[in-house]
Amino acid sequence: MHKRQSEELESRLKELGLSKVLHSYSSMADEARKETTSYEEFLLGVLRQECESRRQKRIARYLKESRLPLEKTLESFEMRRLPVSVLHQVKALIDGEFLDRHENLLVFGSPGSGKTHLVSGIGHELIKKDRRIYFTSCAILLQDLLRAKKELKLAKLLKKFGGFDGIIIDDIGYVQEAKEEMEVLFTFLAERYERGSVMITSNLPFSKWDNIFKDQMMTAAAVDRIVHHSVILELNLLSYRIESAQKNKKKTEPKEKGNS
Repeated sequence: MHKRQSEELESRLKELGLSKVLHSYSSMADEARKETTSYEEFLLGVLRQECESRRQKRIARYLKESRLPLEKTLESFEMRRLPVSVLHQVKALIDGEFLDRHENLLVFGSPGSGKTHLVSGIGHELIKKDRRIYFTSCAILLQDLLRAKKELKLAKLLKKFGGFDGIIIDDIGYVQEAKEEMEVLFTFLAERYERGSVMITSNLPFSKWDNIFKDQMMTAAAVDRIVHHSVILELNLLSYRIESAQKNKKKTEPKEKGNS
């Protein structure tokens, strides 16, 4: 290729924003000449690289905006601790189809059972499939919603949340706040109903959600919206920390006996 043509080609690629093609077309062209690749095959290979590069950048952007705990992935979660039924459910969830149906994910379990880690891990897998996920504790979500309401920006914040395929609300059972805060939480859940998925972890069964919403009618309405289209995971597991402590104790017992 003549120098002038090369300069024009690079200029056009910059104009179109094809950054990956700009950096790889020359070496790919050399390889195509050696392999006598057809024009169509060469073009397809170049475009595949560009699309994959953009996908990786998009996923990195989604991960950053998600606020997910980076260390809480399914790779670092001890999947063997899960009952077989729950394991099958998790494998079905990570394909992301429940988000298309605007179904909710509810993860119940005692403190230390791994609820946050599991739902975060699912969130990581969904982002890899080009889904926008947002992670927040219930306490922080309430602060954000209440602040937005006071500043008359609640509608704007709800619209922003509407851009996410799934919103993870962690530890809803620990929150027992003022009625005003529960009202904005209800507004948020009502806004998401059949429009987007919520993924909730809680140490409280539905029968005790009166402690959260402070009002039986509001509790019933909130639960009805959440459960209507939902997948429920119950982690009836021993606390991970307690389990680890028991394992460590078993490891040290023979040594102690030998030293006595």
